[in-house]
Amino acid sequence: MKKLTLVFALLCALQSFSQEKSFEIIGTLKAEDTDLPLESATVYLERVKDSSVVTYTITDKNGNFKIENSTYDKSLNFYVSYVGYKTYYKEIKIDKERIDLSTIVMPLDNQLGEVLVKSTAPITIKKDTLEFNVKSFKTKKDANVEDLLKQLPGVEVDEEGNITVNGKSVNKILVNGKPFFGDDPTITTKNLTKDIIEKIQVVDTKTKSEAFTGEEGDKENKTINLTIKEENNKGVFGRVSAGAGTDERYEFAGMVNLFDNDRRVSVLAGGNNTNSPGFSFGEISKMFGNSGGVMFNSNGSFSIGGRSFGGGEGITTSQNAGVNYADVIGEKTDVAADYFFSSSNSENETSTERETILSDSRYFTNSDSKSDNDTDNHSFNLEFAIETDSTFQINIEPSFGYTKSRTVFNSFEETLDEDFVLTNQSNVNSNVESYVKRFSNEIAITKRLGNRGAFIKTELETSINQQESDDFLNSNTEVFGTNSEIIDRNQFTDGEKNSYGVSAKLSYRLPIITKKLFLNLEYEYARDKDNDRESTFDFSDGSQGFTDFNSDLSTDFQYTDYRSIPSVGLSYRGEKLSTSFDIGYNIRTLKNEDLLRPQYNVKRDFENIEANSYISYKFSPKSSIYANYWLENRPPGLRQLQAYEDVSNPLQTVIGNPNLEPSNNHSFYLGYNAFDWQKGTGFYVGANASVVNNQVVAKTTVDEETLKRTTTYVNVDGNYNIGSWLNYNKDIKLDTLRTIKLKLRASYNTFKSINFNNDVKYASKSDRISPRLGIDFIWDKVLEFKPYYQLSFTNTAYDIEAFDDREFTSHNAGVRTATFLPKNFEWRNDVNFNYNPNVADGFQKSAWFWNSTLAYSLLNDKAVITLKVYDLLNQNTNARRIATQDYIEDKQSTVLRQYFMLSLSYKFNSLGSKGESNDGGVIFFD
Repeated sequence: MKKLTLVFALLCALQSFSQEKSFEIIGTLKAEDTDLPLESATVYLERVKDSSVVTYTITDKNGNFKIENSTYDKSLNFYVSYVGYKTYYKEIKIDKERIDLSTIVMPLDNQLGEVLVKSTAPITIKKDTLEFNVKSFKTKKDANVEDLLKQLPGVEVDEEGNITVNGKSVNKILVNGKPFFGDDPTITTKNLTKDIIEKIQVVDTKTKSEAFTGEEGDKENKTINLTIKEENNKGVFGRVSAGAGTDERYEFAGMVNLFDNDRRVSVLAGGNNTNSPGFSFGEISKMFGNSGGVMFNSNGSFSIGGRSFGGGEGITTSQNAGVNYADVIGEKTDVAADYFFSSSNSENETSTERETILSDSRYFTNSDSKSDNDTDNHSFNLEFAIETDSTFQINIEPSFGYTKSRTVFNSFEETLDEDFVLTNQSNVNSNVESYVKRFSNEIAITKRLGNRGAFIKTELETSINQQESDDFLNSNTEVFGTNSEIIDRNQFTDGEKNSYGVSAKLSYRLPIITKKLFLNLEYEYARDKDNDRESTFDFSDGSQGFTDFNSDLSTDFQYTDYRSIPSVGLSYRGEKLSTSFDIGYNIRTLKNEDLLRPQYNVKRDFENIEANSYISYKFSPKSSIYANYWLENRPPGLRQLQAYEDVSNPLQTVIGNPNLEPSNNHSFYLGYNAFDWQKGTGFYVGANASVVNNQVVAKTTVDEETLKRTTTYVNVDGNYNIGSWLNYNKDIKLDTLRTIKLKLRASYNTFKSINFNNDVKYASKSDRISPRLGIDFIWDKVLEFKPYYQLSFTNTAYDIEAFDDREFTSHNAGVRTATFLPKNFEWRNDVNFNYNPNVADGFQKSAWFWNSTLAYSLLNDKAVITLKVYDLLNQNTNARRIATQDYIEDKQSTVLRQYFMLSLSYKFNSLGSKGESNDGGVIFFD
């Protein structure tokens, strides 16, 4: 009987597919008031029985549209939507393959029609704003905002959660126009659920002041604003999750949000020992860690005496908590605030083999190290936007931070000459505690003048960064050979690094042509001051304490950078063309005082031209081109100007150069973006170039017997970096359920570096090409199959005979799958293969990496039970090869290994009316 039932079900399914009809609807739109074609109007079809969107398109510059698809329905509701015009509606019978609607005339919105149709288009284009209607895009039932973004046309979300829209990066996400937990977009996208969102708006990134004055924003970065449904602005929603696994792995997370009209309060907390950088709710689409092993970067990372500490590698245990608050005070002040706490412990062991190539020889360095880092970080941010009237705005954005870090570090290093004879070796043991206090504040006061686009604006930025450190060091260094020596150190260093910055800017915009052509006048004064003191004391056998002051290893510097920059520019903003050119004159003074060695004091005066210009042309709302040129002036760093001998590392002496010049960086960028809504194709291509004059580079001399290194700094000309990239996406809709997505990416980079090797000046030129191809097969509610392959090839050539040209190749391939049958089950797999044939013997050249998750939804999709397997094949590795101008390094560190975890996630929601799920997984509210 069961077999007969199965056969009957299959026959019904085949019969259903046989009744699906393909169709094509064409037509042209014109405006009633101007009789001109309407470009970028939204044309879409909905099912009659449930109003779910079947398909949609955007009209071209001639007002033409063609909408293609297939359906089982006998008729569909046809809509046309355009801002400022009344929505057009018609029920269309799908009784033939080609339906010609001829010309549709769109009446103005202020005219009364006979029939009032309430419907929202899937996509609306409003000048510089792209708006998506959330209910038009299907997702899985427990979808978060990231899952939703992946379904939107032109939007790409990579494995790390980075978002691009039509090829441009998203660097800010707002909720109802206000920030949500600072500047980390992933906190918003991974933790807010889709079912509370009504619309997604995409605009060029602007500051509040730029938005207030109507200035052009950042053309190459986008901001996403998530608008909450009106009925969802009052209530409580959130999620809680916990999981436990093998090898003592665990995770927990919780988030509660309280919305009360303009007031919004959110609290979250979480923790894990699985290298997850943020919060995990047991979501099946998100795995812990990656094939590279390390995902967490501690804010407490720092470097003292050439030794790096904290974060970046190993296995990390972390705890996080935060609160976000947004409100409107009175009628004139918007306020937003967030506090975030993170605590982590990172353990790591690293093994490194390096071959250093000299102009007439080479040597080899082997090292092993172990570190244990504990970091606690607190951050608090505030934003006030005060509009006393429609012409006057004040923005105040203070930020506070405190970090405490403790690191225990042990290492052993040996150096061998080209005959593999041991030349020197060292052991280092250190215990460092660091305390960092941070404060910054930005104030912008803007006054609009008249209605022609004029304004005057003053900006003040201040920053304070104070760091104290206690460094206990015990080291032994042995140098072999004719001039052999042993250097033992048992020391304590009391460090203090304080930075103070202030910048004041006055801007005035004078309209030449109302709201189109402007003269821009600006003056900026800035002062940055760094106090850097390290007092080192040797251990005294007599006092049995660290009481002997070591002047050779102690420093006390005051470094000041003064800048006075007047500038003038022109800007034009039209319907399609936008352009600007600004030129400034940088009058700069660099001053470095050595309080322990006054003979090394330095004061330098510089005068340089700076420039910034761009041109942007919008062919249509679907395609645009953008070019940018800027000239930047960069001064030498503090340590690069200090003429004293830094011997904190017994094997490497660093001597600054007080005669260094600032570097001038000429940069150029060109980008073209296009997305064809009708064909479902995206094409994005770009190129960039950077040429640096007077670039500061290290000049190192190696003693041929002891292999000790002496480094100083010099200016060189001729360094450049040229790159290009291309992205092409194509959606091929096989039928109403099945879609193929083609994703082609390719990048090419070439750069030239002028350097020194044992006093020999040389040039290296590297070329790198990296194509990537992905083919996604999507069968709605049944299957996702997403294979990909990426090849990276690098060739480096040198102009001196001592260096052999090098070629490096790496391969990365994988497949991501998801199945959604039977009902309430979801099974996802992420299989990755890495192969690096150039890694040295003894290091792992290739590895398979497989993550797998199985989830079951219950309690009407409010709860999800998930079984996750990390590194199913137990082959995780982060072996990698690094190639520079004068060395090749192979490195391998601690990575997270295989574990199994069972977790439970539960979400609750009392916002608005009770939600009901349709069979497409979209939440509708009455």
